[in-house]
Amino acid sequence: MLKNGYRRLLVNAPVRGPVGIGLAQIYLYSSSNGSMYALERDFSDRIATMARSFLTPAKIVVTMFILGGALFVCSRSLEGNYPVWKVSGENASSPKSLREASSPSSRTLATRLPGTPILTPTPDPPRLLPTLRSEAISYTVRSGDTLNQIAQRYFVSPQQVIQANQLSNPDLLEVGQVLILPPPQPEGIAPNVKILPDSELVYGPASASFDLQDFVRSQGGYLASYQEEIGAKDVSPLQVLTGAQIVQKVAQEFSVNPRLLLAVLEYQSGWVTQSKPNEDILEYPMQAYIPWRKGLYRQLTWAADQLNRGYYLWRVNGVAVWVLADGQVLSIDPTINAGTAGVQHLFAQLYDRTGWERAISEQGLFATYVRLFGYPFDFAVEPLLPPDLAQPPMQLPFEKGQVWAFTGGPHGGWGDGSAWAALDFAPPGEALGCVVSDAWVVAVADGQIVRSDEGAVVQDLDVPSSAFPMDGLEQTGWTVLYMHIESRDRVPVGTYLRAGERVGHPSCEGGFSTGTHVHLARRYNGEWIPADQDLPFVLDGWVSKGTGIAYDGFLVRDGQTVVALEGRHPENAIQR
Repeated sequence: MLKNGYRRLLVNAPVRGPVGIGLAQIYLYSSSNGSMYALERDFSDRIATMARSFLTPAKIVVTMFILGGALFVCSRSLEGNYPVWKVSGENASSPKSLREASSPSSRTLATRLPGTPILTPTPDPPRLLPTLRSEAISYTVRSGDTLNQIAQRYFVSPQQVIQANQLSNPDLLEVGQVLILPPPQPEGIAPNVKILPDSELVYGPASASFDLQDFVRSQGGYLASYQEEIGAKDVSPLQVLTGAQIVQKVAQEFSVNPRLLLAVLEYQSGWVTQSKPNEDILEYPMQAYIPWRKGLYRQLTWAADQLNRGYYLWRVNGVAVWVLADGQVLSIDPTINAGTAGVQHLFAQLYDRTGWERAISEQGLFATYVRLFGYPFDFAVEPLLPPDLAQPPMQLPFEKGQVWAFTGGPHGGWGDGSAWAALDFAPPGEALGCVVSDAWVVAVADGQIVRSDEGAVVQDLDVPSSAFPMDGLEQTGWTVLYMHIESRDRVPVGTYLRAGERVGHPSCEGGFSTGTHVHLARRYNGEWIPADQDLPFVLDGWVSKGTGIAYDGFLVRDGQTVVALEGRHPENAIQR
């Protein structure tokens, strides 16, 4: 989670205020599941990058349509093939809620009753996208940089950089070399076909009744017999998982819908339905040919992270163009939804324009999804985030009388692509690094423990008196992730904890961490809730705020401010 356990506040951050926060919120996370420091540094560079690439000083506007109220759908009487819909302005009655709908199969719940008209996707209002920069900027090459990485980061093609700098050998860059990066030059507008609803990208309510093991087994493909040893000896125990178990693990960790992961896997490799897929993609089933991403687990984690990145970037109006694998730059249609943006971003990393346009068309992933599961908008849960959503009362995650350190402001809930949903706290003590701590992490609210393994504890905050009765599911309503909880004394699944009751001890278990701490994050209906946007953490009255830099931030209460800092200092000390 943290390099050397903590991250200090950068008071001279190049981007401040809502612009920096809005744009940096997605791309600048340090990984909570194993990304190395080089990636942390690379993504932390994106704050200045995105501000310079997208915004002009005279046009700094960030508009949020996320919580725009109850939405509607259009209906059409159709038989036979399922259509791919473009944005429509027509309205009709709202679909039945997930809880009211009946199930067309034993595998999932749908929002459309059998035999009723197919519903068009909910129209999305056009978003006010960031303004692309119009002037060239300079960039100093750092260790580990490649031309393609730099070009992607600044939303230009590699060929543009080569031409602007007259590079004779683009594969040879020197640390300290100064490059001129021309302004982005879009070569067209991306299609506005809506591929799937937002609720089919996240690990949310519509995935709660999906029997992943049964579905994979019923398809009889390579995935059904696949096994892989995952883990790292210095991070977590090695374990052998089946293909279905790997998909489930990635879905839970990244909070991405397992149906979507299966559909993407099938589109890319045929692993779900074909017993003998092509041998040339057995090591790279997502066709993401990254040497350290061999095997299904690493390929799926990469794909899930890319899906999240596109989704949450779109949520905060933080991106205006896609850079395709061949370097072409396309403006994004402002009327697509976040779920579609996630899919478009994923395939932009894999294909040239021809392949990309096919992947996001009705003959691409959509057709694969329909073949496997049916019409994706049958599973729409709208609105995924209610317009009046409010955080339930929460307290700080430690016991009274102990002084902890606030070591991490808003940063990624899981992976580099998820929203900045997390805060970090380190226990009392002088020792640094991964040390055993007898301090206790306690529940921030009342709720049932629904997952407890590999350093992760997930608490479902549904209560019997709430609008949604306690269901014991992490895909519905409010949930809290407590990460890096030691196996010793860790609370078991099924336990109902009251606020202040013990969860376990902070540690380095789970993901990648070099310092004992607890990583705290929130989700609602499977969507990561940012800690630095309109719905901040409120813990014992302390309100979380960000600076636009991952891990940096503040907790503010009654005129007092606690600063997220590396190590233990008076400025980051906090107690109940």
